[in-house]
Amino acid sequence: MHISLLTVGRTDIAWVRDGLDTYTARLRHYVPFEVVEIPELRNVSALSRDQIRQREGALILKALRPGDELVLLDEHGREYRSVEFAKWLEKRMSSGGHDLVFAIGGAYGFSPEVYARAGAQLSLSKMTFSHQIVRTIFAEQLYRAFTIIRGEPYHHE
Repeated sequence: MHISLLTVGRTDIAWVRDGLDTYTARLRHYVPFEVVEIPELRNVSALSRDQIRQREGALILKALRPGDELVLLDEHGREYRSVEFAKWLEKRMSSGGHDLVFAIGGAYGFSPEVYARAGAQLSLSKMTFSHQIVRTIFAEQLYRAFTIIRGEPYHHE
Protein backbone atom coordinates (compact mmCIF):
# COMPACT_ATOMS: atom_id res chain seq x y z
CA MET A 1 0.00 0.00 0.00
CA HIS A 2 1.12 3.49 -0.83
CA ILE A 3 -0.23 6.63 0.86
CA SER A 4 -0.27 10.08 -0.72
CA LEU A 5 -1.28 13.50 0.51
CA LEU A 6 -2.68 15.43 -2.44
CA THR A 7 -2.77 19.21 -1.97
CA VAL A 8 -3.81 22.20 -4.02
CA GLY A 9 -0.95 24.69 -4.15
CA ARG A 10 2.56 24.63 -2.79
CA THR A 11 3.61 24.67 0.84
CA ASP A 12 5.43 28.00 0.87
CA ILE A 13 5.60 28.83 4.59
CA ALA A 14 9.06 27.69 5.71
CA TRP A 15 8.16 26.40 9.18
CA VAL A 16 5.13 24.53 7.80
CA ARG A 17 7.34 22.98 5.10
CA ASP A 18 9.91 22.00 7.77
CA GLY A 19 7.24 20.26 9.84
CA LEU A 20 5.79 18.53 6.79
CA ASP A 21 9.26 17.35 5.75
CA THR A 22 9.91 16.03 9.27
CA TYR A 23 6.76 13.88 9.35
CA THR A 24 7.12 12.83 5.71
CA ALA A 25 10.57 11.43 6.54
CA ARG A 26 9.23 9.68 9.64
CA LEU A 27 6.29 8.18 7.75
CA ARG A 28 8.57 6.61 5.16
CA HIS A 29 9.78 4.21 7.88
CA TYR A 30 6.27 2.72 7.95
CA VAL A 31 4.82 3.08 4.47
CA PRO A 32 5.65 4.52 1.06
CA PHE A 33 4.41 8.11 1.48
CA GLU A 34 4.54 11.20 -0.68
CA VAL A 35 3.09 14.67 -0.85
CA VAL A 36 1.72 15.59 -4.28
CA GLU A 37 1.19 19.29 -4.86
CA ILE A 38 -1.20 20.30 -7.63
CA PRO A 39 -0.32 23.73 -9.00
CA GLU A 40 -2.51 26.53 -7.72
CA LEU A 41 -4.76 28.08 -10.35
CA ARG A 42 -3.58 31.37 -11.83
CA ASN A 43 -5.62 34.44 -12.79
CA VAL A 44 -8.69 33.40 -10.82
CA SER A 45 -10.00 36.89 -9.99
CA ALA A 46 -12.56 36.66 -12.80
CA LEU A 47 -13.72 33.18 -11.76
CA SER A 48 -16.54 32.35 -9.39
CA ARG A 49 -16.02 30.04 -6.41
CA ASP A 50 -17.83 27.28 -8.27
CA GLN A 51 -15.57 27.69 -11.29
CA ILE A 52 -12.49 27.53 -9.06
CA ARG A 53 -13.81 24.37 -7.36
CA GLN A 54 -14.54 22.81 -10.76
CA ARG A 55 -11.07 23.53 -12.16
CA GLU A 56 -9.28 22.40 -9.00
CA GLY A 57 -11.54 19.34 -8.91
CA ALA A 58 -10.57 18.40 -12.45
CA LEU A 59 -6.89 18.59 -11.47
CA ILE A 60 -7.48 16.47 -8.36
CA LEU A 61 -9.34 13.81 -10.35
CA LYS A 62 -6.63 13.83 -13.03
CA ALA A 63 -4.00 13.10 -10.35
CA LEU A 64 -5.79 9.91 -9.25
CA ARG A 65 -5.30 6.42 -10.61
CA PRO A 66 -8.37 4.20 -11.13
CA GLY A 67 -7.67 1.97 -8.10
CA ASP A 68 -6.88 4.78 -5.64
CA GLU A 69 -9.08 5.16 -2.60
CA LEU A 70 -9.71 8.90 -2.21
CA VAL A 71 -10.23 10.27 1.28
CA LEU A 72 -11.12 13.95 1.58
CA LEU A 73 -9.92 16.04 4.49
CA ASP A 74 -13.06 18.08 4.81
CA GLU A 75 -14.73 20.10 7.54
CA HIS A 76 -17.91 18.03 7.09
CA GLY A 77 -16.10 14.71 7.41
CA ARG A 78 -16.10 12.30 10.30
CA GLU A 79 -13.95 13.20 13.31
CA TYR A 80 -11.81 10.58 14.99
CA ARG A 81 -9.68 10.55 18.09
CA SER A 82 -6.12 9.51 17.26
CA VAL A 83 -6.60 5.92 18.43
CA GLU A 84 -9.83 5.64 16.41
CA PHE A 85 -8.09 7.03 13.33
CA ALA A 86 -5.31 4.44 13.77
CA LYS A 87 -7.94 1.65 13.86
CA TRP A 88 -9.64 3.13 10.77
CA LEU A 89 -6.30 3.27 8.95
CA GLU A 90 -5.31 -0.25 10.00
CA LYS A 91 -8.63 -1.59 8.71
CA ARG A 92 -8.13 0.17 5.38
CA MET A 93 -4.60 -1.21 5.11
CA SER A 94 -5.65 -4.76 5.96
CA SER A 95 -8.40 -4.72 3.33
CA GLY A 96 -5.51 -4.45 0.87
CA GLY A 97 -5.00 -3.56 -2.68
CA HIS A 98 -5.87 0.09 -2.95
CA ASP A 99 -3.50 2.97 -2.44
CA LEU A 100 -4.84 5.67 -0.13
CA VAL A 101 -4.90 9.25 -1.34
CA PHE A 102 -5.81 11.89 1.23
CA ALA A 103 -6.76 15.20 -0.38
CA ILE A 104 -6.74 18.74 0.93
CA GLY A 105 -8.75 20.99 -1.35
CA GLY A 106 -8.36 24.63 -2.16
CA ALA A 107 -9.79 27.57 -0.26
CA TYR A 108 -13.34 26.90 -1.48
CA GLY A 109 -13.40 23.16 -0.92
CA PHE A 110 -14.07 20.35 -3.36
CA SER A 111 -16.22 20.11 -6.47
CA PRO A 112 -19.26 17.80 -6.52
CA GLU A 113 -17.31 15.45 -8.81
CA VAL A 114 -14.53 15.07 -6.25
CA TYR A 115 -17.05 14.40 -3.47
CA ALA A 116 -18.67 11.75 -5.71
CA ARG A 117 -15.29 10.04 -6.32
CA ALA A 118 -14.31 9.99 -2.64
CA GLY A 119 -14.69 6.87 -0.52
CA ALA A 120 -14.56 8.76 2.77
CA GLN A 121 -14.34 12.19 4.34
CA LEU A 122 -12.35 12.97 7.48
CA SER A 123 -12.33 16.11 9.58
CA LEU A 124 -9.27 16.91 11.66
CA SER A 125 -11.16 19.28 13.94
CA LYS A 126 -14.27 21.39 14.30
CA MET A 127 -11.89 24.33 14.03
CA THR A 128 -10.78 25.71 10.69
CA PHE A 129 -7.08 25.60 9.81
CA SER A 130 -5.25 27.19 6.91
CA HIS A 131 -4.73 24.88 3.96
CA GLN A 132 -0.99 25.17 4.57
CA ILE A 133 -0.91 24.20 8.25
CA VAL A 134 -3.36 21.33 7.88
CA ARG A 135 -0.75 19.51 5.76
CA THR A 136 1.63 19.28 8.70
CA ILE A 137 -1.14 18.54 11.19
CA PHE A 138 -2.39 15.68 9.05
CA ALA A 139 1.10 14.27 8.42
CA GLU A 140 1.71 14.26 12.18
CA GLN A 141 -1.60 12.48 12.82
CA LEU A 142 -0.79 9.91 10.16
CA TYR A 143 2.60 9.32 11.77
CA ARG A 144 0.92 9.08 15.18
CA ALA A 145 -1.51 6.49 13.78
CA PHE A 146 1.36 4.30 12.60
CA THR A 147 3.06 4.48 16.00
CA ILE A 148 -0.23 3.47 17.64
CA ILE A 149 -0.66 0.57 15.20
CA ARG A 150 2.89 -0.61 15.95
CA GLY A 151 2.55 -0.11 19.71
CA GLU A 152 5.39 2.40 19.81
CA PRO A 153 5.66 4.92 22.67
CA TYR A 154 4.91 8.13 20.73
CA HIS A 155 1.22 8.45 21.66
CA HIS A 156 0.23 8.74 25.32
CA GLU A 157 -3.32 8.10 26.44
